[in-house]
Amino acid sequence: MRILGISAFYHDSAAVLLEGGDISAAAQEERFTRKKHDQRFPHQAIDYCLREAGIGLADVDFVAFYDKPFLKFERLLETYVAFAPKGFRSFRMAIPVWLKEKLFQKHLLTRRLKEHLGEDFDPAKLLFAEHHQSHAASAFFPSPFDDAVVLTMDGVGEWATTSAAIGRGDQLEVIKEIHFPHSLGLLYSAFTYYTGFKINSGEYKVMGLAPYGRPVFAEAIREHLIDVKDDGSFRLNMAYFDYCTGDRSTNAKFDALFGGPPRQPEDRLTQREMDLAASIQVVIEEVVIKLARGLREETGLDKLCLAGGVALNCVANGKLWREGIFSDVFVQPAAGDAGGALGAALTAYHLHRSQPRRALNGARDRMKGSYLGPSFTQPEIEDELRSAGARFAVLAEDALLDATADALAEGLAVGWFNGRMEFGPRALGARSILGDPRSPDTQTVLNLKVKYRESFRPFAPSVLAEYVADWFEHEGISPYMLMVAPVREDRRIPMSAEQEALFGIDKLKVPRSQIPAVTHVDYSARLQTVHSDTHPLYHRLITKFFERTGCPAVVNTSFNVRGEPIVCTPTDAFRCFMGTELDVLAVGRCFLRKADQDESLIRDYKDAFELD
Repeated sequence: MRILGISAFYHDSAAVLLEGGDISAAAQEERFTRKKHDQRFPHQAIDYCLREAGIGLADVDFVAFYDKPFLKFERLLETYVAFAPKGFRSFRMAIPVWLKEKLFQKHLLTRRLKEHLGEDFDPAKLLFAEHHQSHAASAFFPSPFDDAVVLTMDGVGEWATTSAAIGRGDQLEVIKEIHFPHSLGLLYSAFTYYTGFKINSGEYKVMGLAPYGRPVFAEAIREHLIDVKDDGSFRLNMAYFDYCTGDRSTNAKFDALFGGPPRQPEDRLTQREMDLAASIQVVIEEVVIKLARGLREETGLDKLCLAGGVALNCVANGKLWREGIFSDVFVQPAAGDAGGALGAALTAYHLHRSQPRRALNGARDRMKGSYLGPSFTQPEIEDELRSAGARFAVLAEDALLDATADALAEGLAVGWFNGRMEFGPRALGARSILGDPRSPDTQTVLNLKVKYRESFRPFAPSVLAEYVADWFEHEGISPYMLMVAPVREDRRIPMSAEQEALFGIDKLKVPRSQIPAVTHVDYSARLQTVHSDTHPLYHRLITKFFERTGCPAVVNTSFNVRGEPIVCTPTDAFRCFMGTELDVLAVGRCFLRKADQDESLIRDYKDAFELD
């Protein structure tokens, strides 16, 4: 049985293909269109999934969509009625779009699928899952657990913003929900907006900024914005928010509470924004931990799955892990709306068609390392690079690994492109920019000269799974870069009294460990454990670097610049290579040095994409 899952029309459109319950292919539309968070119908992602399986749309048994538009429209109408006459202008703008397109998505999806098929598409093949059901299914069914609690937290689906489900075998049941407008995701997004970042993409920045600040506003948030019960259930005080009816997330009352208007995008960051970030991060962590503890006590189950956009807050995930509430935690690597396409397909397969889960057969989970996107043969890579004007050497695999490891050990910035592209927001060693974590300059160089992004943003270590406990205070694995853990005490560099007294961005330049490029200012790191069975070539590369340096980790950040989707094709990789200060590029077995390239192909890449 083949099922195509689709998410679209809000943000991060994606397509996923299941074959006999196995995840055959998955990709976000943005990777093909080169438009970050592309929300349009995922034509190209669907084409890729079908091409990967060697089939046409007519060979698909069902198409599953990740939410139910009529329920979402009901929420929109009821919200505007509840707040009327406030928000009439926003209502007047939204309704025509809904009446023209979003409300009649079954018709719209059928029409788009007909375009793909080139003939009539049977609407009976089209299935719809609820938004949080899709999220929960995306986390539980691929997890290694037979039984688990599933906690989903995001902005909002149809009505639900937070939900709990119980998964047992091939069954999944949502047992409780918190409804809009009370939302952890929208609360965090309000602070994303207020600190001057873009909602739905800047939340990572708030999380990365938090360690530079002090949680001096946390008590004000607890007292005025959110009422949290012992079991983690909560309500927001809507007097401080405008996201129900307005064009902005916060309002004048919110401004007065925190001492001024929102920071304007690209304005200089001040200690106030850092303290606000630290404060909301602390509160979110407290609520997540209370929710988890309440579910553990209520259900008695000792395994937890996480999904929804809030589950991408890897700092909160790491603290939850260290609380030891559950014996094991699995976080869906595509926890946001892109993963909803996977969840919709799995809901159709297991719940609609009553099919059993596939056996793990020794795998850690059913996500295949999240390497589910396109790959390219060596001849295809060479053809694309030649067409782009690249100058390269084709090396044997061992020689390629040696040359790349040598470049890293020399402190060079390396573009690394190998195997199937990752599904989800994280680069995991297939489409990555790599660096030497031992260098105190690597973070600044990669941020400002390669990524063209804010200097404060941290980088993650890809560490050989066998050595993670030697360097980090983390017992377990983190293959999807969704857990933050402290660097071990014996790897840290003690700070002087003068350094301890620094605040804000002044902390950035202080080396804090033997791997300063991946050690954040609070001595934490966002871990990716690398395993030889899921990405053997990447594991071998880090092993080569370890042999040269004694360090079993490399800096890993996504292969793109700020505002650009992660590269998908060899041509994308070469274009990014020539538009940044990357020194070396490895694509398949092709090895390129910047110094060897035609200078006329260098391009101004810094302003090529809309800022995120």
